[in-house]
Amino acid sequence: MAETISIGGVNIAKTAALAPMAGVADRAYRLMCKKYGAAYTVSEMVSAKGICYSDKKTAELCTVTDAERPMAVQLFGSEPDFMAEAVKIVRGFSPDIIDINMGCPVPKVVNTGAGSSLMKDVRLAADITEAAVKAAENIPVTVKIRSGWNGDSVNAVEMARALEASGAAAIAVHGRTRDRFYSGNADISIIKDVKAAVKIPVIGNGDVIDGASCLKMYDETGCNLVMIGRGSYGNPFIFEEIECALSGKPYTPPTLEEKMRVMLEHIRLILELSPKCEELAMHEARKHAAWYMNGYYGSAKFRGRCYLLNSYAEVESLAAEFIELVSKNS
Repeated sequence: MAETISIGGVNIAKTAALAPMAGVADRAYRLMCKKYGAAYTVSEMVSAKGICYSDKKTAELCTVTDAERPMAVQLFGSEPDFMAEAVKIVRGFSPDIIDINMGCPVPKVVNTGAGSSLMKDVRLAADITEAAVKAAENIPVTVKIRSGWNGDSVNAVEMARALEASGAAAIAVHGRTRDRFYSGNADISIIKDVKAAVKIPVIGNGDVIDGASCLKMYDETGCNLVMIGRGSYGNPFIFEEIECALSGKPYTPPTLEEKMRVMLEHIRLILELSPKCEELAMHEARKHAAWYMNGYYGSAKFRGRCYLLNSYAEVESLAAEFIELVSKNS
C-alpha cells in the first residue's frame, strides 16, 4: 500500500499527481491519467472573474466527478474580493481542494495581474490567499507558484512563507522562473529550499518525465508529492511507471499496439464528453493523437496528419497505418 500525504485532511497517495494544464488536462485527460494511477487531479485553470459573471463554460470547468477525486478546482485572478466570491461559488461544486494559480506564464493571464505576475507582489498574493481561505470554510486552499518572476527575483521561499502564513494548506512549486516559460531545465533546488522553509506540504513540479526523474525529485528535494505536467502528454502510463519505481516493482512499457488502443480510447472519451459535434471535438483531440505517436519511426509525418483529422474513423485508420509502418521498420 502506497504511503499517503494529507493536504488539509485530504489524503493523497504519495505517488504522482496530474498538473493543471489549460487546454490539455480536461475531464477526458484526467480520467485517463486516473485510470493509470494519478493520485490527484486538478481542473484546468478557471477565471475567478468569469465565475462571478456566471460564464457557462467556466461552470463546466468547475464540475468535479467522483471518478476524478481527490480533485482540486484551480482558480486564477488578481483581486482578493473576486477570488473570495469565486471560492464561495466553487464550494457548490464540492471540490476536495481549491487551488490558486500563481505560476501561469502566458501573457493573457500575466497581463491581468494574475498567474505568475503575482510572484512580483508577495503582499497581494498573500491577501488573495487569505481571502480564499476565509471563503473556502472547510475546503483546503493550496497555491501553485514558480521559483520567481525572473532570474534576478527568485523569491519562491519568501512567497511560500507568506502563503503559509495566509492559511495555504500546501504549496506546489514549478522549478522555473516566469521568463523561462518551459525552456531549459527546471531548477529543483528551489523546491528543496521551499520545503525547508515551510511546515505545510510541498509539491514538486518540473521536468518529471519517467520513474527515474520522479525518484530524483523526491530524493533531492524532500517534497511531499510530485506533480506531472508535460511528461504525461500522450503518456498516461507514466503514473503506472512511477508507482512501479516507488515500490521497486519492474515496469513494462506499453507496446505500440497498446498505445494506439489507449489513444483510441482517449479520443472516444473526448468525443463522448464534448458538447460539440464530432468534427469540432476532433479538433481538440488532434494534439492528443499526435502525442501518442511521438518517438517512433516515421512519427513526424504521422503527427502532421493528426492535425488534419476530422472524424473518429480517420483516427482508427491512421492508427492502423501507423502500427503497420512502425512494424515494418522495427
